Amino acid sequence: MPNKPYFIVVIVLLVFLSACASQAPQIPQTEDAVPRVTVEEAKSAFEDGKAIIVDVRSAESYAAGHAAGAISIPLAEFENNIDSLPLDKDQWIITYCT
Repeated sequence: MPNKPYFIVVIVLLVFLSACASQAPQIPQTEDAVPRVTVEEAKSAFEDGKAIIVDVRSAESYAAGHAAGAISIPLAEFENNIDSLPLDKDQWIITYCT
C-alpha cells in the first residue's frame, strides 16, 4: 500500500489543526460573557508587558483623563475594525470604559 504513509500524514495534520483551532480565543457574544479583571491584575499585566490597556471611551473623554499608558480606541472603532487595529494580538488586550 504505497498511499498508507500519506494517509497517516494527512490524519496527523488534521488532528493537529483541529487542536489548534480549539485553542483560538473566543470573542464573547454578550456583555455578561466578558471576563472581568481587577485593577491590580490589569496593572500588573501591563507593567509586565503582557497586556495592552485600551480606553474605549470617546476621544474627548480620553483627552479629559485616562489610565497611564492606555491607548484610545473608541468602542465603535474597536468593535467594527478590530482586525485592522494596530494591536499586538499576542498580548492580552484589556479594555475599559469608566
